[in-house]
Formats: sequence, structure tokens, C-alpha cells
Amino acid sequence: MNRSHFEVAVIGGGIIGSAIAYFVAKDGLSVTILERGDLVSGTSSRCDGNILAIDKDPGFDSQMSLKSQQLVHQLSKELRLPFEYRAPGSILVCESEEEMVAAEKWVRRQNEAGLAFRIIDRQDLKQESPFFADDLLGGVECATDSLVNPYMFTFALCDGAQQYGAQILTKTEVTGIKKDAEGFFRIDSTRGEITAKKVVNAAGVWAPRIGAMVGIDIPIRPRKGHLIVASRQVPVGQRNVMEFGYLLSKFGGQRKVDPDTEKYGVALVFEPTESQNFLIGSSRQFVGFHTKADMNVVRVIARRAIRFYPKMADMNVIRTYTGLRPWTEDHLPIVSQVAEIPGFYIAAGHEGDGISLAAVTGKLIAELIAEKSETIIPTEPLRLHRFSKKGGET
Repeated sequence: MNRSHFEVAVIGGGIIGSAIAYFVAKDGLSVTILERGDLVSGTSSRCDGNILAIDKDPGFDSQMSLKSQQLVHQLSKELRLPFEYRAPGSILVCESEEEMVAAEKWVRRQNEAGLAFRIIDRQDLKQESPFFADDLLGGVECATDSLVNPYMFTFALCDGAQQYGAQILTKTEVTGIKKDAEGFFRIDSTRGEITAKKVVNAAGVWAPRIGAMVGIDIPIRPRKGHLIVASRQVPVGQRNVMEFGYLLSKFGGQRKVDPDTEKYGVALVFEPTESQNFLIGSSRQFVGFHTKADMNVVRVIARRAIRFYPKMADMNVIRTYTGLRPWTEDHLPIVSQVAEIPGFYIAAGHEGDGISLAAVTGKLIAELIAEKSETIIPTEPLRLHRFSKKGGET
């Protein structure tokens, strides 16, 4: 270990922790990442690579995503390592007249919020991909949406952080945190004690465990998601596709689907990769920390994909995997300082938006640590105290 004292210690070596370390180190502060496993060994390695605004509520949520997209575009030029960044836009596909009516309202609201959304028709879909089912009516396009490789993006951020002097400690599990009389945090770990002026809890689904070490209740639950990886074949499409029902699945609305699709929270997500294969999702389940793939869920996801892409029935699957998404009840992350413990910050609870929001989260935490009067996005909607009537944070 090169050193044991830092201005900032970031707990968690996924995409969120890596983005925080990058922006904090870029600001000139000494920073370390403490990761109990290997870099990108948790949720960030078990997800797709979408940087989306298309599935965000108009207003704060979509503006936060747009800011993150702009930062990722900047990072694609700034970071030394490439991370398969591309910005082709994305689409939501509608399968009923009711969904098309809802989509038109969605586009109006997003346009009013200043985002580049438009309605597309059946002909547009056919031009998008000849593999689409013939009965699909149209959908929504968001021109700004982009894609990255989550592994490579995380490593690029870590490399960038190290260029600015950050230290990364893998296989270093945090076992305890206390604050001493001088106001420094003493972090007990499996590799000895580390001290820091400030600590950022970026531990994802394990953030509540870190919070408990300092007496803070963090209302995050693991929500399991499945993904299917298809083999390389004829390109099915060039950009990310989701069904409009994904929005209803995400926000808990009612859809006209079969009981299993509803039970497992399954909705189509299609993502082409740079290596010419593709990912298919998605599902949403509360099953604690259980990560074994459930073939019943996989079958429902495959069936849902075939509904939108009938010819996928003849395509080969390489593997399937699951990840745990850090869920909050209002579907917004917690990116917040904690009033009861000055110098302690939380950056977790992004659920399926961790890749999308990593850049803006990293930037915001760096600004909070620097006590900037103006921040890249408003902080109030993301504060911890919103979950407590006691107002546990100012």
C-alpha cells in the first residue's frame, strides 16, 4: 500500500465510484477507491450500456440524464482509454393504439422540457430494422441517447483518475468506519486502516451495509434483473430499442400482458454491441441478494423479444446472466451529503440507471465535496432526507 491517508475515500469500485474518483482527482484532491472485489465486479458488470434519456420522466429526471449524456460525450474525448462510445439515439416501440396515444403525450412533455424526442411511424420502424414484427404501429425516438461498454467505461474512468494521482485498492473490504476527535474518518479494512477527511459511500446494493457502520439508514433494496446475450450474426438493428411498456414496468404502471410477463417485470430491451452481437432484457424482481439465473424468467424475456422480433426465434443465445440493481422507492438515486455526519456522502440507488447517470453523479459529488455554490444539477431531489419525515439531512 503506497499511502494510508487521503482527502477522499470512495467505497465501491463500480461505475459510480470510478466516476467520483475521476472527477475528485481531477479537482486536485487525493483520493482512493476501496473495492472489496475486483473493479467492475458488481452491478456495473451485469448490465447493459445504455446512456438514456428516453425512459426518464420529463423534467428533473430527463434533464439529469441529458447532462450525463453531455458529460459522457466529453469524456469520450478526454479519457485516454476508449470505451466503445457511440451516440445513435434510441427508440421506444408501441404495440397498441393506446400506447401510441400515450407516446404522443410523452413526446409533447419531453419536447416542452427541451429534449429531442419525436414520434416515428410504422414505415420508420421498417427502415430501422427489417426484423421488426409487421403489426407494430410506431414509437418514439430520442436523438441524444448513446451506448458505452460498461466495463471499458469504468476502466477508462479509473485510468483517468490514476492519471490525476488516485489510488485504487481492490480486494479491500471495508469492515468498519468511525470518526475520530480530529474529525478524520478511520476506515478499517482487510488491508489495514485508511484515514480520510471525507468518505463517499458508492457501494450500490451494499450501500445500506456501509451506512449502518456510521449509524445511517439508507433505504435501498436489491432488485434483480436478467439479460440474455445473443451470438454474433446478421445485424438486427443499429441502436437501442425498448418497448413503450418498459416505462410502465419501470414505474409500476399497468400493462396488457400475460401474468408471467407482469410477475417478473419483463419488458423488451434490445442493445446492439460494437462486436456485432446483442443483449436482450429485461426483468425486475425483488428476491433479496439471490443472483442465480431463473430459466423461467429467461424464457419469458425470450418470448417477449420474439413478439417484437419474430425472427429471433431462429437466433442463437450465448449465455444469460443476472445483476442486482440498487432500487429506491421514488426511482431516483441518493446523491447526497449527510448532515449528521459531516464529510460523509452517499452516491447510490441508481437502479438500472447507474451507467446512464455515472458521469453526472461523479461530477455532482465532486462539486458537493468542493462545496460549490452552483452544481451541475439541483441537489434537492437527490438528498437522503427526502425519505425521512425527520429530515435527517439539510
